[in-house]
Amino acid sequence: MNYLTRNKEENLLVAKQLNQLLADYHVYYQKLRNFHWNIVGENFFELHEKFEEMYTDARGKIDEIAERILTLQFHPVSRYSRYLKISSISETSPFQTDRDMILILLEDHKKLLYQMNVVIKKAEKVSDEGTIDLIGGYVKDLEKTSWMLNAWTKSKVSQLKADIVLA
Repeated sequence: MNYLTRNKEENLLVAKQLNQLLADYHVYYQKLRNFHWNIVGENFFELHEKFEEMYTDARGKIDEIAERILTLQFHPVSRYSRYLKISSISETSPFQTDRDMILILLEDHKKLLYQMNVVIKKAEKVSDEGTIDLIGGYVKDLEKTSWMLNAWTKSKVSQLKADIVLA
């Protein structure tokens, strides 16, 4: 079923959760910019580039989420003061170590993935395939980025669980 055949109340259920995700992504985006600008140390080149890649990706998702809200016939939240009030992600000081930056982002990823799951569940209730498809792709992307960031935090001798592979 598409947005034209659902009633306004059904679309509103999804649009509210998308606005929450939009707020989360805006604060996350700014945090990535913060870390990109303020990274120092031996991992500067690697992480400066990675954070830019991540905030560029987040910027695109912000636009797509807002456009999906508009498609559902509602207005996206568009004031930063409102984002800060409703976001589950909080601002962070720029004075972090490289490792702490990564750990903070991994915690933010948990919050984003949680909200994506909420959006998908609401969208499933009203058969909103467009939103399900959009957010499903975001889940896949963010899980991959999380895996990579998590791998970066490990010592060089850490290994994955081998019992499944070696069985």
